Amino acid sequence: MNAPVTRRNAILGIAVAATSLVAPSMLRAQSAGRVVVVGGGFGGTACARALKRADARLQVTLIEPNKTYVSCPFSNEVIAGLREIEAQQFGYDRLGAAGITVVAQAATAIDAQKRRVTTSDGTAFGYDRLVLSPGIDFHLEALPGYDEATSETMPHAWKAGAQTLLLRRQLEAMPDGGTVAIAIPANPSRCPPAPYERAGLIAHYLKTKKPRSKVLILDAKDTFSLQRLFEQAWKELYGDMIERVALSQGGRVTSIDAATKTIVTEFGNYTPDVANVIPPQRAGRIAGVAGVADATGWCPIDPVTFESKLVPNVHVIGDASLGGGIPKSASAASAQGKAGAAAIVNLLAGRTPEAPRLAGVCYSTVAPGYGFSLAGNYQPRGDIFAEVEGGATSPVDAPRELRAREATEAERWFQAITADCFG
Repeated sequence: MNAPVTRRNAILGIAVAATSLVAPSMLRAQSAGRVVVVGGGFGGTACARALKRADARLQVTLIEPNKTYVSCPFSNEVIAGLREIEAQQFGYDRLGAAGITVVAQAATAIDAQKRRVTTSDGTAFGYDRLVLSPGIDFHLEALPGYDEATSETMPHAWKAGAQTLLLRRQLEAMPDGGTVAIAIPANPSRCPPAPYERAGLIAHYLKTKKPRSKVLILDAKDTFSLQRLFEQAWKELYGDMIERVALSQGGRVTSIDAATKTIVTEFGNYTPDVANVIPPQRAGRIAGVAGVADATGWCPIDPVTFESKLVPNVHVIGDASLGGGIPKSASAASAQGKAGAAAIVNLLAGRTPEAPRLAGVCYSTVAPGYGFSLAGNYQPRGDIFAEVEGGATSPVDAPRELRAREATEAERWFQAITADCFG
């Protein structure tokens, strides 16, 4: 059994906690097989590496169209001018060196009956087990007026890369005294604390560069993760620079007027100088192609094996899955990748997979040297993951020394998880 999360063992987040699930049963694998992994983020790379470590005879293929992965964790610091985008970029060469076949194409079709994945160049890859780790896509139908073209003037920056840099440039070009609006969707969404971290880091940029400006949060929720910690930090660091309009106050965005760059809510309209619109989300596109997403837009799974409840021999990990109490985060995706790999190796060998116990931590920073965290333990309960005892949240009334230490731990966590996944 894994130890409860503590400040010491949480540095590697879920990646460490899940590792112990992989080792004993997986190393006893008696037969090799073909496993195709679609998606080269934290979940897909962790899964591919864990499979190959378990049994070098396994034919593991990772299908990912981008030759460089751009990490969402810490991308808020890029937006705020505290970090360069190059620090967020990771390649796949070391996965290839580990014996994993890396295919730089998009998966375009999945034939579950024939167990075959077809890529954009027409190549077909057969599999015994398929792992989908596609992350999120946007549910644009749920936000009238917002589309890909609109994101070029009202960026979401919720997929790291060009959008991250676009939002940064807009902040740099905004006059002092301007308003930055952040539109936040209802859950489920990727990394629930991240929009509030972004608000704090943008406020830090404005305080140091454009102190007459303000941040306006338009929120489709009344409460949010780590709320007391964020609100205390905002007040302590930025005074009244950040204003939040909650759901019950009319903060839910109902539509976008792209022509006038107006954000429309239930109780009023806003035309900020910079509009960061984060749309509602659902599982990545290939999940719909594969038939593993249900009417919610997300993918129901067996939490012991991560196998789809809709399509046999297909496993879904990371943000795309309906994980219950476990958050959609990089550390969760990495953990699910490792635990899913353990289940797959056992299934290929004809053994019953063990129920996983996942543990991990989510860090948030709201200024240089000011961070806090939420750690949790999760186990299967019925059809989903439920949080169990042993987690920890940063204390609200903590000295600055602790905040500084947790900011350092956040950086160490990022270095550890990226090394673990990308090499």
